Order: sequence, then C-alpha cells, then structure tokens
Amino acid sequence: MQNVVVSREEWLEARRALLAREKEATRLRDSVNAARLALPWVKVDKDYVFETPEGRKSLADLFDGRSQLLIYHFMLGPDWDAGCTGCSFLSDHVDGALPHLNHHDVTWVAVSRAPLDKIAAYKQRMGWKFPWVSSFGSDFNFDYHVSFSPEDLAKDKVFYNFTPMQPADANDELPGLSAFYRNDKGEVFHTYSSYARGPEELIGTLMILDRAPKGRNEDSTMNFVRRHDEYQEAPKAPSCCH
Repeated sequence: MQNVVVSREEWLEARRALLAREKEATRLRDSVNAARLALPWVKVDKDYVFETPEGRKSLADLFDGRSQLLIYHFMLGPDWDAGCTGCSFLSDHVDGALPHLNHHDVTWVAVSRAPLDKIAAYKQRMGWKFPWVSSFGSDFNFDYHVSFSPEDLAKDKVFYNFTPMQPADANDELPGLSAFYRNDKGEVFHTYSSYARGPEELIGTLMILDRAPKGRNEDSTMNFVRRHDEYQEAPKAPSCCH
C-alpha cells in the first residue's frame, strides 16, 4: 500500500485537519471517562470463593488491602490447553503497569475458570507476574456473563456485552473487564464492566500500531496476533546494502 504523495504544505493542511478530529476524540474520551465514573454502583451480596496460590479467598480478599479492584476475565476454560491468544496479548501489557496501579490504590487480578495448576503452568510459560486466580466451582464467571455452560449455549440467546446474542456467535468463555470498590466497612460494590472490544485501549501495542504507517494491517480484528512465544521472526525490509 502507498498513500497519495503530496507536498509538505499539502501534508500540513491534511495533518491539521486530522489534529482537529484527534482533539475532538480526546474530548469525547474525557467525557466518556467522566460518565463512567458517574455510573451507579451495585452492592455485591453473593459470596464468591476463589482458589489462589495462598489458599481460598473471597472477592473482598482479592483487593489485597486496597479499595479498588480490576478483574480481567481471562479466557482459559477448565478443559483448555492454553489461554486465549487475545487475552494473552492484553495480559502482556499488565506487569509493567502493576507498580503504578498498586501505588494508586488499584489491585489487578486475572480470573479464569481453569483449575489453579493449569493457570500456574500457563502463567509460567508466558513469564507473567500479575495475580491470577481460579473461579472453578464458583458462579462468578457465569454471573458476570463471561462463561457459558452447554445448557446456556443450547438456548436461543445468550447474554453478553449487555445484549442478547446468538449462541453461534458466543463461546464457552469470553473476555471482559470488571471493576469493584470496597469501602471501610468491607462492603464490595460492582462499579463497571466492559466486554468484547471494550478493554482494547488497555493494549498498548495496538495504540502504537495505530500511529504506524500501515496501522494494524489486519484482515479481521487482531487476526495478526499470536502468543508472544509463537511468533516466527518477521522478514526485514530489503536493505540497499544487501
């Protein structure tokens, strides 16, 4: 591909026009962020138990002494051999953010239905450090609409991303991000969830690619992504010296 080639003056005019749109998008993002913070909360009254490397923990325990908790619903089912490629892509961006999140009173935890030993093995393979726990045997994934039983998938519709969808478009596991708040009395509130492409802004690589000359250069959403240990060395551009 090659775009139209123009003079520097024509490029500057086009760039200024794009800058106006970029500023508009930034202001819209600020407005959406403010609306997100203004969402009402729902008190979590149900007791959820998670298997962790330190033993069984409640949802409140996962806050690890902080008041805010972000849970990434990582697609790794009980009978899966490896974690979802897209979830792995996003999770590659988490470890570097952990000190900043923790210092800002935010705990990040990944949750999957796979048993803890399977989670630990895949986490070791990927070289990740962030907390990752198992909700196996719990209703947590089903209540937050990221896991679907065979009975769910046999129905006319399943509920995902806040809307009914065809089971053929679903899966036994789907991705998402949920936020929770714990007050001084120990009460836990569900404040936000996002599904499908909602958490895409967390993937810094995509944001960088959006500024590259070819952009994401994809045929369908993230079809170029592999687990980071599955890439073959990409061919380099031809050099005048070779």
